[in-house]
Amino acid sequence: MTVISSEKNLEDLTLTFVAEFTADVERVWQLWADPRKLERWWGPPTWPATFEAHDFVVGGTSAYYMTGPAGEKAPGWWGFLAIEPPNSHGGPGSGRLEFEDGFSGPNGEPDTSMPTTRTVVTVAADGGITRMTVTASFASAEQLEQLMAMGMEEGMRLALGQIDAVLLEAQQTD
Repeated sequence: MTVISSEKNLEDLTLTFVAEFTADVERVWQLWADPRKLERWWGPPTWPATFEAHDFVVGGTSAYYMTGPAGEKAPGWWGFLAIEPPNSHGGPGSGRLEFEDGFSGPNGEPDTSMPTTRTVVTVAADGGITRMTVTASFASAEQLEQLMAMGMEEGMRLALGQIDAVLLEAQQTD
């Protein structure tokens, strides 16, 4: 199984997922950098994502929406705070990404009535595998519980569970 752990920490106001892949760090990093790859796994299988914009630079933003089983759309946005690609420090095998993640209103503007999370993603070589850790931080226990009640933990587990197929397909086309 791709996801090896998920942990909700009410004291630290975080939700952390750890997943492992039999692919190199750069290939796993591309899952975040390439919007067409993101569309293949971001969101659970019944709520696939479509990225309308993905300016993957510090200060850049992404605009996306997830489409539900009945055709309903749930728009969201990311604001990139830090992007450190693998090998950007001269050393092999690790990368880090930090972004804000929120819901959008009907015209793409941030929906301030919904929580915004700060997400940190790390990818690192660990022997013959790449370990990806995704940690979402919340402003309050209420916000964490609100998103948990909306299915964030299960949705993220299902989303991450789709990555192996995306990596395998990418490997076959290289």
